Amino acid sequence: MKNYSFVPDVMYDRAFDITPDDLISRGIRAVVLDIDNTLVTYGVAEPTEEVITWIETLRGAGLSVAIASNNHAPRVELFNQKIGAFATCESKKPFARSVKAACAHFGVKPDEVAVIGDQIFTDVWCARNAGSLAILVKPIPYPENLFFKCKRVLEKPFIRAYQKRN
Repeated sequence: MKNYSFVPDVMYDRAFDITPDDLISRGIRAVVLDIDNTLVTYGVAEPTEEVITWIETLRGAGLSVAIASNNHAPRVELFNQKIGAFATCESKKPFARSVKAACAHFGVKPDEVAVIGDQIFTDVWCARNAGSLAILVKPIPYPENLFFKCKRVLEKPFIRAYQKRN
């Protein structure tokens, strides 16, 4: 039997393409969002109007929203000021502690949570470790360093496996 632990459950071009109906139809009650290259380009300090509007749409449909970032507290806190989401910084993704914390905070089960991010080896793997829905979005383009370029190459077989399966 093949191990699909790095293969996402669902893929979208952008986080903003994900509708509340898409999530709710899958039994999702809460989302855990990555920041960099998922919601905004790496290094953008504050959420854009598009981010704020999309999160308000999720909340308006009754979904709880959390931020989980491997960044340090000052970065996450500044980004979260206009959103006011439950947030964890230095989340140590792919470990599931950020998802478990969100579950406890919102009173939901891990299988009622969607983890949305742009990286397989942090976000998708975190969702797998937590027992949550793994949603991969294409990273927002930016000039990546060599480390990220290598990670993107290593992610390709898992993206192809998803595409073949779907």
